[in-house]
Amino acid sequence: ADVKKSRHELCVLEILLDHVKDVDFHPLLEVTRRIGDSEIEAVDVLNESSCALNGEYALVLIRSIDQKLRIVDLQDLSFGKDFLRDVSQRGLQCQVLNLRSSHFRKLNLVGEFLRLHTLNLDYSTMLSSFREDCFSSMPNLMCLSMCETRISNLWTTIAALSKLPSLVELRFQNWICCNDVGSSGSSVGDDQTGPSQPSNASHLEMPPISLNLLIDLDVMTEQAIRNLLPFSMNQNFQNANEDSSDDSEVDFSIHLENDQLDSSHSAPPGWNREINLPSEVNLWPLITGFFSCFVYSILWGIKATSAALSNQNGEESSEGAISGHVADVSFKYISEHASPICFEQHYREFMIASIPQLRVLDNLPIRNIDREMANLTFFKHFERLPYRRSDKESVVSILQKREIRAIPSSFRTQKQMPMDPVGKSQHSYARSLCAAKMGSSAWPYMHSLSISGNDLGDENGSFRPRQFEYHPTNSSLMVFGTLDGEVVVVNHEKQKIVSYIPSFGTMNSVLGLCWLKHFPSRLIAGSDNGSLKLYDIQHFPSTSNGLRTASSVTFDEFDQLTSVHVNSTDELFLASGYSKNVALYDINSGRRLQVFTDMHQEHINVVKFSNRSPSIFATSSFDQDIKMWDLRQKPIRPCYTATSSKGNVMVCFSPDDHYLLASAVDNEVKQLLAADGSLHLDFQIPATGSSQNYTRSYYLNGKDYIISGSCDEHVVRVCCAQTGRRLRDISLEGKASGSSMFVQSLRGDPFRPFNMSILAAYTRPSSKSEIVKVNLLASSECNKEASSGGSSFPFNSMG
Repeated sequence: ADVKKSRHELCVLEILLDHVKDVDFHPLLEVTRRIGDSEIEAVDVLNESSCALNGEYALVLIRSIDQKLRIVDLQDLSFGKDFLRDVSQRGLQCQVLNLRSSHFRKLNLVGEFLRLHTLNLDYSTMLSSFREDCFSSMPNLMCLSMCETRISNLWTTIAALSKLPSLVELRFQNWICCNDVGSSGSSVGDDQTGPSQPSNASHLEMPPISLNLLIDLDVMTEQAIRNLLPFSMNQNFQNANEDSSDDSEVDFSIHLENDQLDSSHSAPPGWNREINLPSEVNLWPLITGFFSCFVYSILWGIKATSAALSNQNGEESSEGAISGHVADVSFKYISEHASPICFEQHYREFMIASIPQLRVLDNLPIRNIDREMANLTFFKHFERLPYRRSDKESVVSILQKREIRAIPSSFRTQKQMPMDPVGKSQHSYARSLCAAKMGSSAWPYMHSLSISGNDLGDENGSFRPRQFEYHPTNSSLMVFGTLDGEVVVVNHEKQKIVSYIPSFGTMNSVLGLCWLKHFPSRLIAGSDNGSLKLYDIQHFPSTSNGLRTASSVTFDEFDQLTSVHVNSTDELFLASGYSKNVALYDINSGRRLQVFTDMHQEHINVVKFSNRSPSIFATSSFDQDIKMWDLRQKPIRPCYTATSSKGNVMVCFSPDDHYLLASAVDNEVKQLLAADGSLHLDFQIPATGSSQNYTRSYYLNGKDYIISGSCDEHVVRVCCAQTGRRLRDISLEGKASGSSMFVQSLRGDPFRPFNMSILAAYTRPSSKSEIVKVNLLASSECNKEASSGGSSFPFNSMG
């Protein structure tokens, strides 16, 4: 230390924990306690492989260094969950924290990290979500890396990252620039590996590449680019752009640039500690007006190629992602160790538009033109707040405005004049309140409907719901049918069973349920074995346990039934199933009136009456057609036919019957004009490529928003029904680590704005399913209160 000081060099002590054992703890602790009084200026604590040292001892050593602690770089799996819990709750005094391959599941770093400027959580493959305040104690954090985690929700991620005022560099993936030479796998020199790389076997075949190459955007001027471009390519830029379709999506997250990050002792390899990027690049006059993907990728490719040629020590890797040729030089780009969030549509634009101070994303610098285009893309595809509200507003402010507006003008002073526009309605106030409440938290209140067979005296009983429906006039009631043929009416507000209808051995899975509107105690239930019954839950005898069973009327069977629906006057209902036919029933007489045959080329999955006309109904079939029918015309031919590109899973009318919401396989969701079936809106939800990804969509409370979910995905999307823009994604996550969920069905609450229920099921080996209630206007913090009175549902509950 004295020698270093005499040479004006930084004196850093590195403590390697790899071979430290518990027996070494006490003498090493004596050393670390004296560091504060020594000439040592900084201490780095490193652990590159498994370690035998007790996690509690490791924490004591690290904390004893105190203010001189600079880098903590650990394989924290070696130290156990108690180590992570302590770090999360109490914090650390280090500047750089590198917790590779940690077993965080929900990040909750609430301790003090006041000196922390770099946090690396790469390869934490269990990490799927954040607590809302997990970054609130890191005011100086500038760089954050979460490559190869399970983070996927754009909205909760941005809500958490918004608590980082100093964040300028963010990474969820590594963009790699490589040439055509060599194997298909990535290869790096030994001098390029660093402590940020995992040592576990899962990454041995393709080790992660430390990106320490950031192209200086000032190095290559406009004239240099012109000189590198072949003359013919310069001339053909405009023609190439003109040939591209105006409807093609330009996703700038694929236009890659290799970064030359200035490695220093104070940051893991790959981080740009200087973060000294120009605000604009002087190459854009060359391509003013030409914003096609082709031009953009070529320009970035030239810059990356030039940087690679000028880098004498760098080695290049090859992976078949994006390629091009400039002056006989081949170049390719790949993304390595991407988190699922990177595959979300418009991910890069969403991040750039939502974090104004961000300057580097996934090792690519963000320029002014990138930010402008990101804001345009965001405005086109997303809503920050519902009802097109642009700015967040507090609930108190909205209530104050409403009260001032309500005061008669003769009693108002000048200061009490309303601030809102003249003629602002109560309906508008309600919308503003919804926007204010939703804007207060990205984590909605979610909990499972805690109903079990215990309420019936069956200690081992648990229901397996398969279908459910809200009551149309009683806001507290819901009915669900089970895979075992039971029909259960519940008060979903109090989580109590109102009536229970056992299967009696005559029903299989209940797939069709529909309440009558003018007789609120009656409902139709149909099962997949064809059984159809009308139940009246008011006229039923009491059972020994105080619950009641419902009296019933049996209708003629409809084989392989999948759906039932009652018309607006409660006189008729329709049934469809795994056939091309639809049956019409008279509710009053209990008779089947008619069977309409061959209405489609393949089976009719769902049939729906309109909400207001008792004779109009629509059918959706896996033959890719949606058809509108009128009973007054003896439905031999449809009023019209609307065709999808894939099989239709379902269709429903908007509350005012102006629109049809059609959902086809794999997220093909469209809104049609009910009058003629013409396309009104395509929601453009990204497809997964699975032919088994059955999608279901419904309107929320009213016709302003829709919800959509699919059986191969764990997310429910909320979209504006007038613009198609995404408002929010709701992520489902299993209770146990590694357990996956999918959306089997869903319904909007007809009485509460932005409330819904989701029938969510675990994937194998568990077949358990639950009805999950979601309130987008309440925070997930409500889960803590709900847990005292019932089963708290941990989906997206941070912690």
